[in-house]
Amino acid sequence: MLQERLLRILDRKHHWAWPWFAEGKLPLQNLLPHFQQEWEVYVRDFPQLLARILGHAETPQDARGMLAANIYEEQTGGISGSTSHPELFLRMMDGCGFKRSDFGAVELLPAAARYRKLLDDASGADHWVVGAAVLTIFVEGSVNERKELQNTAPPESDDGIEAAIRKHPLVRIHGLDPKFLELQRVHKKVEGGHRLDAWKMVLDHTPATLGDRVVQTVEKALERWLAYRDDVANACGIKR
Repeated sequence: MLQERLLRILDRKHHWAWPWFAEGKLPLQNLLPHFQQEWEVYVRDFPQLLARILGHAETPQDARGMLAANIYEEQTGGISGSTSHPELFLRMMDGCGFKRSDFGAVELLPAAARYRKLLDDASGADHWVVGAAVLTIFVEGSVNERKELQNTAPPESDDGIEAAIRKHPLVRIHGLDPKFLELQRVHKKVEGGHRLDAWKMVLDHTPATLGDRVVQTVEKALERWLAYRDDVANACGIKR
């Protein structure tokens, strides 16, 4: 089953260095390369990458609608009533004390450049559903995907979201003012719908002849993501 094959890949989307980021084992200033590479690899251009998939001539109308809603939120914040997600990311960086000029001309690390090339290739030259799987299933997905798909609880209340924000490592460990984590609030409000759309889009429109290619490309994305995270960990001063 295609969904199970993709979930098995996401089950492995976990990097050995993550506790260093999540448990405050590094000074905040050391996290700058991590944020810079995230920005340059996909945060800044994520709406554009999605737009490439939407722009394929063979992308069906229902998938175009789902992609358009995702792009609208990513580029304008129109669904959540906020602003563009790249801008919200930069506001979080403001709260961390980083300068916006730190994100103006970021040089990608070698493995980060290879990961970004895969995102470019998948969203541009490849079949639209391959790009959709890579961008909306893998990039937007996490190691917790299986658990989140099984969750039937109602959406978090505003109080629940604020409680989760206060537990975020940037707030709990590094003392960031919670007001700078609007991006995390927005994700909690809208990502559930985007995740359901992503799976419906890919599962409904992947023909049997393309299933293996979808899985192989997402597997390749995982391999490049892990190598990219290795490079970032090294740039942040983390040694295995």
